[in-house]
Amino acid sequence: MEEFYIDSDGVRLHAKLDKPQGTDKCPLCIVIHGFTGHMEETHIIAVSKAMNECGIATLRVEMYGHGQSDGEFKDHTLYKWVTNALSVVEYAKKLDFVTDLYISGHSQGGLLTMLIGGMCPDDFKAIIPLSPAWMIPDGARNGNLLGIPYDPKHIPDELSQGPLRLSGNYIRVAQTIHVEDEIARYDGPVLIIQGDRDEAVPLSYAEKAAALYKNAKLVIIPGDDHCYTKHLPEVVAAVKEYFS
Repeated sequence: MEEFYIDSDGVRLHAKLDKPQGTDKCPLCIVIHGFTGHMEETHIIAVSKAMNECGIATLRVEMYGHGQSDGEFKDHTLYKWVTNALSVVEYAKKLDFVTDLYISGHSQGGLLTMLIGGMCPDDFKAIIPLSPAWMIPDGARNGNLLGIPYDPKHIPDELSQGPLRLSGNYIRVAQTIHVEDEIARYDGPVLIIQGDRDEAVPLSYAEKAAALYKNAKLVIIPGDDHCYTKHLPEVVAAVKEYFS
């Protein structure tokens, strides 16, 4: 394992690279956590290890305001995450051992995966959104995020729930994002995994994404929640089956 930082327009992004043993050249998958998450979460590590066991290197990266990367959580926006992810893609493309490139993300990272897949369709052999939080832009436009209602035409300076605080800019940015546009731009293979008891993201969003993508496989994990705390081995098995 190698640990380092990737520069994204002056923002340092904490990263860890894990390569399969005994390989000089191999595919690489960028792996991104979700909202409030980080690279050491159990489900992120499990998916990363599953890919390593399939002969795929993984580059786990923490986005702006999360983990050990620069920035304050309350100041992060999806635009900042998109800029971060584009920097990571450029970094990964320059690695001399990489034969093919994939990207995977969980929750807000899954939403980011869908956006970056559409923005850089020629760069990825496949994309793997995990419980993608596609409902974030809808919630921002409809006036409800973090379960807190607000007037979407008069955005508050700050949104808070317990210890969590978000700048109004998070809402302003999310309102402008239309994931369908990026889905339409990506023609490659897509693997979507989500539990049918997801308490954060309605399963209907994954089903809609699978229907809109041109080449998608949706794996539904019965009885599992947003972070796969009930049936993580089934998620790992789905990843391994896909790559095998």
